[in-house]
Amino acid sequence: MLFNSPVFLFGFLPLTALLCFVIRARLGREASLGFLVLASLLFYGWWNPVYLPLLIGLAVFNFLMAQAILAERLKLRGGWATPLTAFGVTVDLASLGYFKYTDFLIGTSNAVLETDLPLQHIVLPLAISFFTFQKIAYLVDARRGDVEPHSFLEYCFFVMFFPQLIAGPIVHHKEIFSQTKLQRGFSFDRMNLMIGLTIFFAGLFKKVVLADNVALVATPVFAHAASGAEIGFFDAWEGMLAYTFQLYFDFSGYSDMAIGAARIFGVKLPLNFHSPYQALNISDFWRRWHMTLSRFLRDYLYISLGGNRRGKLRRYMNLFITMALGGLWHGPAWTFMLWGAAHGLMLIVNHGWNALPIRRINTWWSRGVARTLTFLFVALAWVLFRAADLEAAAAIYRGLVAVPSFSDAGRLIDDMGWLLFWMGILWFWPNTQQWLAMVRPAFNYKWADRRRDQLLLPVDHTRFMRFVLWRPSKPVAIAVGIAAAASLLSLQRVSEFLYFQF
Repeated sequence: MLFNSPVFLFGFLPLTALLCFVIRARLGREASLGFLVLASLLFYGWWNPVYLPLLIGLAVFNFLMAQAILAERLKLRGGWATPLTAFGVTVDLASLGYFKYTDFLIGTSNAVLETDLPLQHIVLPLAISFFTFQKIAYLVDARRGDVEPHSFLEYCFFVMFFPQLIAGPIVHHKEIFSQTKLQRGFSFDRMNLMIGLTIFFAGLFKKVVLADNVALVATPVFAHAASGAEIGFFDAWEGMLAYTFQLYFDFSGYSDMAIGAARIFGVKLPLNFHSPYQALNISDFWRRWHMTLSRFLRDYLYISLGGNRRGKLRRYMNLFITMALGGLWHGPAWTFMLWGAAHGLMLIVNHGWNALPIRRINTWWSRGVARTLTFLFVALAWVLFRAADLEAAAAIYRGLVAVPSFSDAGRLIDDMGWLLFWMGILWFWPNTQQWLAMVRPAFNYKWADRRRDQLLLPVDHTRFMRFVLWRPSKPVAIAVGIAAAASLLSLQRVSEFLYFQF
């Protein structure tokens, strides 16, 4: 069930919210919590009920493992806590590996070792990459003693709550268990409803009005590259930049819709995006892009490998391994691994540059140059992320450095205007959480964060601030209504979110 489908927009979401609030008022918090778990199972099973037993089975397995780990770690020298954690994580990774990487490994073996093993053509269960990482973090934190007491019902809500189940944000248990115990949790609240719908429709607008329309430029270019056609200079640049914008608005839109849908029920999810194309360097980019994945890779992979505790060489190696594996997590293809490796190399270069004993320039123009270069290198890497295979990526890269035709001078002017328009939105328009900062739109963003997070346009402390801060008012209601209407009128075709393939 897609967030941008009529059955979700006009059926599942409003009906689930209504029944949840009625059950909460009549039967209490525990009953509404149980109802939301059942509704989430229906949401997941709508796509393919065959994989419901996998979702439920892994959930039960990890809960029981965590309980055993928590009991063992209280014994002398930790008892069997460490072996149990290793076993639980191995089972989670094995399930992910079987469904996601079996054919990739078979294909690689056939190509490298000249074997003739048949491909299994295993259908990837929806969201397995996301809920596997969520459960691994839960088990590791149980071993560390960082999991607060919770019931099985609260745990099921944590791993199955439908807004974040399919494509994130990758929610941490501390962010959910602290909210399931609230006295007024899951009760009807007009403020939560207004905030939630605002964020949800902002995300829907990003997806169906912005991302889906920019895709009309990107998709044909990459399709031609996949067919073996030569890609010209302007086509290559248009395709690369269009996909750069499409991916952001698509996944950022989904994350906003997840945060907004959860807020309707009074649940605050963490941010996943914070204007990543405004980043000044590649490290800054990963603090802003897919923030919950970056957090997981840092806390449970990079630090586990040793982090920066064993010298610079080991630190750089750990960075490279973390990003390469993070790339492979996105999909069973060499293009994804190379994309991750490219970001690993960029992070190494960035850390090396920062370590040089040179005088830093910190002016408006130097920050502009830094943003532009960071954006360019990120966009170049996205070619690997999007291309069907290495040959298609190579065709795009050849087109980027091809000699343009002088007859296309008018096209250059059009493209520059198009680029400036989109970059103006991404650089100077307030993002969703900046707009709603007064009402703490996400678990990890509030007014104090907004005060430290100045907009690029120098408009703070002026009358313009009235237009960049959300408040329950008629103008805001009209603006959200127009965005919602434009989105609903664009639902002539329902397209999947890009991150559903991961």
